[in-house]
Amino acid sequence: MNDADLMLPGEFGAATRLSSKALRLYAEQGLLVPVGVDPATGYRRYHRDQIPRGRLIARLRILDLPLARIATLIELSPHGRQAELRAWLAAQEAHLRHRRELIEALDGAAAPITAAPRLRVRPPRKLLCQERRVHIGGLDTFVTDAQQRIRARLQTTGLPHDGPTLVQFHGFVTHDSDGPVEVAVPFTGSVEPVDDLRVRLSPAGTDVYLPVAEADAGFPDILRAYETVEAWIDANRLVSLASPVEIRPGTDGALLDVTYPISTSERG
Repeated sequence: MNDADLMLPGEFGAATRLSSKALRLYAEQGLLVPVGVDPATGYRRYHRDQIPRGRLIARLRILDLPLARIATLIELSPHGRQAELRAWLAAQEAHLRHRRELIEALDGAAAPITAAPRLRVRPPRKLLCQERRVHIGGLDTFVTDAQQRIRARLQTTGLPHDGPTLVQFHGFVTHDSDGPVEVAVPFTGSVEPVDDLRVRLSPAGTDVYLPVAEADAGFPDILRAYETVEAWIDANRLVSLASPVEIRPGTDGALLDVTYPISTSERG
């Protein structure tokens, strides 16, 4: 190795526009390891041939890519790296588009829902349920598969299995958030749980509900229905007792009802 090709960290950092802190970090992570360390001074030494790698790392960091991804990218051919970066960019653009849709739904850019929520009594019921964490992209598939499994289990046991499908959201379900979702079918009689199916008792109470037509039930448009019900609860000084439930099919020919269990006592 020609000593004339060796560079101190300061020289190498100037050539690659990497700080001494960044060089130490990349050395620790194995991204950009010095070719040697001077035994007398402890100074790290880099080789001129490492400058293109250092510059590439610096440019990839401008994109806010995690170091683990950069470690993979720098080992690819230029063609392979471009393909990976374009795929990453497409994913970022989709992520931004999903957020824009969510913002537009939340700021009322879409047509408001003019129907008024209503109250109804909820009877006590036994539910056969399945719960899973899902993102919005997997929600419809999970609901379809879960309710089919539940109905098949009830049918096998000889119990009525034609009740509505209840979908309870225990957390936010979006493109970014995989809140827990519980799919349930009410039944009468007795059934033994199997695998990840479980039996839960739902007490009697009062629900506020809003029918939602199929045209308004897609994400993120359906968030307007939730906001309408929540605003109605607040305006009437009521209290929601649990997470919301979508009941399918809904009333009056609607695709579904957005419902919240509430306390009928006004807040003080």
